Amino acid sequence: MSVAESRRIVLFRHAKADWPQVTDHERPLADRGRKDAAEAGRRLADTDIPFDLALCSTATRTRETWKLAVHEFAHRPKTVYEERVYEASPGELIAVLNETPDDAQNIVLIGHNPGVQGLADILAGSAEGDAGERMGRRGFPAAAFAVLSFTGPWKALEPGAATLLDYWAPSE
Repeated sequence: MSVAESRRIVLFRHAKADWPQVTDHERPLADRGRKDAAEAGRRLADTDIPFDLALCSTATRTRETWKLAVHEFAHRPKTVYEERVYEASPGELIAVLNETPDDAQNIVLIGHNPGVQGLADILAGSAEGDAGERMGRRGFPAAAFAVLSFTGPWKALEPGAATLLDYWAPSE
């Protein structure tokens, strides 16, 4: 694959988590989170993006979100559970994405706020249609995702380099 080809990144926030007496890292999904994760998976499958790689935080709620979402896909991408995605800032997430091998064209990153929302805002130098307006109005609630595209090698991904193509969030 040529590094000049368009790449897509889906930034996917974990679904709604429960608050039992466990560490933050071990928080599981709430009932609503399980429902929303499956719906997000159906919506992601409808995009027909052939994901090559999923980068998922090691937190319980992100792993559960991804397991329920990917179940809706016809093709399951390689999944890497990346400790650095947990509690990562937008800059730290860009650093993780910059390390992605260039043979991966389409990636889904399953993470946490405020990092995921901040990264979507920072990367999107432009937006198609009303995607930017919808994301600005809704914020980045649990189970929301943003679809972005950019051209170039992963190591060149930087603020403003991407176009926001789509945005989805579960109904409240």
